[in-house]
Amino acid sequence: MPSSLPKAVVECAGRNDPPPALATSPDHLQQYLPEEITEGITLMANGSPLKPAKEMAENNPVRIPHESAEYRAARTVLLAEEIELRRHIERVAEMRRALPPGGEVCGNYQFMAEDGSTTDLAGLFGDKQTLGIYSAMYGPKMQRPCPMCTNVVGPWDVVADDLAQQMSFVVVARSPIERLKEWKRERGWQHIRLYTDLNDNYSRDYFGVSPEGGDEPSISVFTRRDGTIRHFWTSEMFGSSLADPGQDGRGAPDPSPLWSMLDNTPEGRPAHWYPSLTY
Repeated sequence: MPSSLPKAVVECAGRNDPPPALATSPDHLQQYLPEEITEGITLMANGSPLKPAKEMAENNPVRIPHESAEYRAARTVLLAEEIELRRHIERVAEMRRALPPGGEVCGNYQFMAEDGSTTDLAGLFGDKQTLGIYSAMYGPKMQRPCPMCTNVVGPWDVVADDLAQQMSFVVVARSPIERLKEWKRERGWQHIRLYTDLNDNYSRDYFGVSPEGGDEPSISVFTRRDGTIRHFWTSEMFGSSLADPGQDGRGAPDPSPLWSMLDNTPEGRPAHWYPSLTY
């Protein structure tokens, strides 16, 4: 077994079949995608045809006080693109939901909760079938938590109770739990659940730590069906190798509402600015 495979893969392969070869040909992927996805978004889920985005935009009744004809013409073109973007986001979400079953989770993962209790990954599910984990950059050698990770986690605290109606969601970091609790108190978070990765196995296997040992941000989703826990999806767009020229590695949609709001402004995202822990 190649040593470059994650520890969990080696352990699973030891009791099951070897990990399958990577198969990414179009014919292979086609079988996992709904028909309306493989043919492009021209149909709604019930089979009804979608109106052309250009037609919808041109029929939009909204007018802004004192706008010029030039502004309205340009805004109509933009609106058509926004409609197409919404449809593309839904198309990607459909493709994500259509992924084949992910790898079985069978690593030795141990976490400490804010009350000092310990659990394995199965315990993080609670009574839910789906678990989301955000790996935050706050390792034991870091003096302070990552400002960008802090910015991402903040809005999730606000909607944590809403998320809990549909799934289990936690934030995991490698710092001791007392440091994570202090981070939570400092930010005024009330609802988000924080856990320490006690043995770093989860962080190593699911990209919360780099091969060089540095902390990395990562979002992963797991499922529990019929007693079997499987990996479902991990964001793979944070790395610089997947960034377009002039951009940093970021997800799509971006998990931070900060950037989504700035994208609506004439200045856009500042090229070399990131949020800070204090101002």
